[in-house]
Parts: sequence; C-alpha cells; structure tokens
Amino acid sequence: MKLSVLLALSASTAVMAAPAVRHNDNHHHNDKRAVVTVTQFVNENGAVVIPAASTSAAATATAVVANKAESVATTASGTTTLSSAAASKSASKSASSSSSSSSSSSSVGSADFEDGTISCSDFPSGQGAVSLDWVGLGGWASIMDMNGNTATSCQDGYYCSYACSPGSAKTQWPSEQPTDGRSVGGLYCKNGKLYRSNTDTNSLCVEGQGSAQAVNQVSGSIAICGTDYPGSENMVVPTVVGAGSTESINVIKEDSYYQWQGKKTSAQYYVNNAGVSVEDGCIWGTDGSGVGNWAPVVLGAGYTDGITYLSIIPNPNNKEAPNFNVKIEATSGSTVNGACSYENGAYTGSGSDGCTVSVTSGSANFVFY
Repeated sequence: MKLSVLLALSASTAVMAAPAVRHNDNHHHNDKRAVVTVTQFVNENGAVVIPAASTSAAATATAVVANKAESVATTASGTTTLSSAAASKSASKSASSSSSSSSSSSSVGSADFEDGTISCSDFPSGQGAVSLDWVGLGGWASIMDMNGNTATSCQDGYYCSYACSPGSAKTQWPSEQPTDGRSVGGLYCKNGKLYRSNTDTNSLCVEGQGSAQAVNQVSGSIAICGTDYPGSENMVVPTVVGAGSTESINVIKEDSYYQWQGKKTSAQYYVNNAGVSVEDGCIWGTDGSGVGNWAPVVLGAGYTDGITYLSIIPNPNNKEAPNFNVKIEATSGSTVNGACSYENGAYTGSGSDGCTVSVTSGSANFVFY
C-alpha cells in the first residue's frame, strides 16, 4: 500500500473520487497559485483503500499536507480520504472560526504579554516572537487590516503578525475573521499600543506537538520557510538548519489551533536549496527564482486525533530537483506508518505526486542528505 498525494492546479478541478475543495484565489499576494491537494491511500492498482489497522484513527483523521485541511469520514463504499487541502481561499464562504491554544500547551517566551504597554512602533522581542529584519516591516511577518489592506509599519487598526522560534507557533489572531476568506493574525495596534487579539492566552507563542525535527546531513545550511498563517501566508517564518545540525519543526496541534471556516489547519514549509540564506530564501520569490514560493520542496506537518502527519509535497512552481535528497525517518523507538522520501527527483512509491506518513507514536525526522 502506498500514499498518493494528488495535485490539481485549478481549484475547480475534481481529483479522483475524493471531494475537491473549491476555492477562489484570494491571497494577499497577486501571484499566489490556486492549488487543491488531496491525500489518499491507494494500492498497487491505483484503487483507494482503507489504511492498515495500525493507524486506528485513520478513518476519521485529517492528514496534513498544507495550511488548510478538511477531514472526511469513511464512505459506505470503503473509500477513505485522509485529507483535502487548498492553498487558496473562498470569497463565497462565511467567516472563519478559531479556537484558542490549548491550556495544556506549553507557552514559549520569558514573560506574559501585557496589553497596552508596548508601542506599535516597537517589536515585542524577548517574549518568544522572532524579529524578521530582512522582510522590511520592522520585524513583523505581515501587517494587515480586516479589509486586506497592508502597511509597512504597525499602525492603528492593523494586525501585526509575527514569527515564533522553531518548533512553536503564534497564538494571536482575532476570533472574527474577514468574510471573504482571508485570514488575519497577530497583535492589534490601537491608540499607538499593542494589544492581544486572542485574550485566551497571555503568551505570544506556543509549542507545537514536538514530534518532528529537521536533520541536515548535507554540507550547506538549509532555510526552511514556514508560511505566515493566519496572516499573509507569505513564506517568511524561518527555521534554519545548519550543516550537521538538527532543528525542531513546528507540528501544529490542529485540534486546538486556528481553524479556517471550521476546518483544521496545519503548518506548511517551503524548503530552499542548501546554501540559500534565510534572507534570500524566506521571502516571496519571483518567477523562476527557485526561492521562497519557488523553492523546490514543500513540507507539511500537523497533529490531530493522536497522530502526527508529515508530508513531502511537490511545488507546482518548481519541478526541478533540489540539491539534496530528503526522507521522513522514525526516531528510535517511534512508530511511523508509510514511507516517504524525495530522492534524485523521484518520490517514494508515488511518482511525482509526493507522499505522507503517519506517526502513531514518538516522533520522526525530516532527514536531508
């Protein structure tokens, strides 16, 4: 049995028997593509099958392959769709719902955030938030209001989104989201001061599930760029793994994290070629640049219903093989169902369509070699 990750470049295109998610391309950057990703278990003959019993929650679980994931239960015919996901949003659907970070999650940072004490002109360093100086927004990942307007400085009426350290995610986004399908996240600027948009937590960052790491066995550093979500979805949130080093990958706790229109959301990462700096790679790239949204590899990571789902996904913008190989490998004593690698331009068991594994106990590594 193998995992098949199928991509449709038009959001209106149905993929096999799985329900396609129909969305309009309504992102905060004009060049962002519309993509529908569907992950299924198929046998050697290409027929969709139910996963092995060892993945006990698979019948209703959500596999994580992009920012927005929709879980679907097993049908009467025995077809199980682990997930469908889209990298574009709908202007026709209602406002999103959100859930605050679980009280059992560990906060990241040295102190609680206090509303109204930090000027909007000052980035809140030292509380888990990471300044992104190369983005040119005063350290912020994005600055946006509810109408989709953007700014180059944090100012009244805008949500100022931020990055967190590797292995963690931001906690701040308003519960009421734009009705046109955009997502908004970050601290709110009011009367020149910063305020929490999610008052259910005093911390700016929260640790993820802790069930995945990036292990770099190649000679150059690798810039892994997470999307600013909820927010602009620009790939500016950095995880830099030096040569011979290991770094945490944020695995979103989907059951208690931000939900887009009632759907659980995961983490998505664009992986640049080894040797590309974070300043050059964790940006919005240009056509053919090979960096940012044109990077050669995309990773997905999320945790729901007791299972971690990790994916290696082809980037429709860039079909060229990276200057490394990558595989998902169980750590000692852990259990991983499925095999997933991208070696010499080919994905394990599924041609060019990518692959996904489920980690039912312990953790796994994205190994770059």
